[in-house]
Amino acid sequence: MCGIVGYIGHRDAFPIIIQGLKRLEYRGYDSAGIALYDGKDLKVSKTKGKVADLEDRVKKEISNNGTIGIGHTRWATHGVPNDVNAHPHYSNSGDLVIIHNGIIENYESLKKELIKRGYTFKSDTDTEVLINLIEDVKSKENVKLGKAVQVALNQVVGAYAIAVFDKNKPDEIVIARLGSPLAVGVGENEFFIASDASPFLEYTKNAIYLEDEEMAIIKANKEIKIRKIKDDSLVDPYVQELQMNLEQIEKGGYDHFMLKEIYEQPNAIKDTYRGRLLVQEGIIRMAGIDDNIEKFLNANRIIIVACGTSWHAGLVAEYIFEDIARIPVEVEYASEFRYRNPVITNKDVVIAISQSGETADTLAAIKLAKANGAFVFGVCNVVGSSIARETHAGAYTHAGPEIGVASTKAFTTQITLLTLIALKLAKVKGEISNSDYRYHLQELELIPEKVEKALKSEEHIKMIAEKYKNARNFLYLGRGYNFPVALEGALKLKEISYIHAEGYPAAEMKHGPIALIDENMPVVVIATKKGHYEKVVSNIEEIKARQGKIIGVVTEGDVNVKKLADYVIEVPESLESLSPLLTTIPLQLLSYHIAVMLDKNVDQPRNLAKSVTVE
Repeated sequence: MCGIVGYIGHRDAFPIIIQGLKRLEYRGYDSAGIALYDGKDLKVSKTKGKVADLEDRVKKEISNNGTIGIGHTRWATHGVPNDVNAHPHYSNSGDLVIIHNGIIENYESLKKELIKRGYTFKSDTDTEVLINLIEDVKSKENVKLGKAVQVALNQVVGAYAIAVFDKNKPDEIVIARLGSPLAVGVGENEFFIASDASPFLEYTKNAIYLEDEEMAIIKANKEIKIRKIKDDSLVDPYVQELQMNLEQIEKGGYDHFMLKEIYEQPNAIKDTYRGRLLVQEGIIRMAGIDDNIEKFLNANRIIIVACGTSWHAGLVAEYIFEDIARIPVEVEYASEFRYRNPVITNKDVVIAISQSGETADTLAAIKLAKANGAFVFGVCNVVGSSIARETHAGAYTHAGPEIGVASTKAFTTQITLLTLIALKLAKVKGEISNSDYRYHLQELELIPEKVEKALKSEEHIKMIAEKYKNARNFLYLGRGYNFPVALEGALKLKEISYIHAEGYPAAEMKHGPIALIDENMPVVVIATKKGHYEKVVSNIEEIKARQGKIIGVVTEGDVNVKKLADYVIEVPESLESLSPLLTTIPLQLLSYHIAVMLDKNVDQPRNLAKSVTVE
């Protein structure tokens, strides 16, 4: 949520910051702003709306000259989205300016104290409180900006990534983080600041990621200085080389990032199992599991914590782990897990799943699990992310950047990775025969090819989307391994088309949801041949008897559902445990095309953010 971009060096800052903000639009936002220092004056321009609106406003309002600047995209927390609440925010003197991601939880008490001291506030934000607190410390204690930031941050409660500039010391930017990501791109006599590395990829491949409770003073032509906020101790900067390239974060000829990422899934799944799945040798090689195999083998249970789409991937994993590896699994919403005083012991393994590796609730759940002695294994996509650093061990999905807010390839690559883990544990435990094990490996290797085949139904799916784009409600039904796919299909439709949709286990339909079914209700039923096929066909009969409109997702060659359904979408046959990797594809495409036909902002749906770094 929110996006930070900054630059200090020898280039013009404005184009770098504007382009960087556009790269961060995927994070979700409702206003944008920029502060530029031209060597004499500090100029701020900000607006409700998009980065393109900001770009137009800057050209009308202020000079866009200067080699130092900071920019921001805001996702509203404190105060409605408007020009005043947009970042950057000035201090009362006008000397200091700040951009901020996160939430200052004790801002009200700080604000009351600052008002007593004569400070006034123009916005409703917690961020304006923070910049005036920094100014108050700087003035009262007669310290430099870096020290003032450090002292002020030791008084705040909450989460933050900040960049602060002082026009009276125009050769530095001070940054800090706690719970919200912040990267520094290291160039030749220049530095780039951003919420992730995408804004500075074309300028440098060298990056430093601040850890929680660290701050840095950044000056052009000087080495970066990183300190601990708590005790002021120096930290040696760790510079890592980025593996991402610019082409990966461009649309590549597709109309939307979401569609590009749907079509990237065959390669993304291959990249997830590449080097890990050795079919000819009958081996699954995963260092994070191999090095900690006893932790998994001795576990009383596995607890999976995640949010949103990652939670749905965790539900699929529950079926896989229990069915194949015979290990008890509980799947928890991270946002609930962290607050319900869960029973966790050192005999538990916690698997934390997050595309971004920055999800605040999942990070909090990890810390809770570790505090109670559990072994924590991370599954995420972003190298160097907070979850990758906070967990005891883990594995990357290697899906490549996912820019569309509605996750697609994150879901399928997470399931692929979790399947590899389940199969490896099943083999080590002796819960699967050699022949079944090898068969599973062979079938998993074929999944990318089958996903490509499933994608060829797009034109047929567009026709179905046209038919039902004006429906006000959808129902999604699945059983067994495909129940979580029904949940995920409903979530995708809600996220990007704003149509109300619900997912249910098919057998639960008659326990309430069947009351909703009439001639206006489209019902998407996942009815593949493997699993509980006859039971699902019976459910379809019940829907048909009540004039519901049936869209069946079926195995190639199906005849029974075809007789009953209004439309069917075929997917290739696969093992039941691998079927979610195929059945989710038509549901992604259906949601996408309905949203496009309704003229919705597919990549940046309203009110949503890609990386949820606040509660």
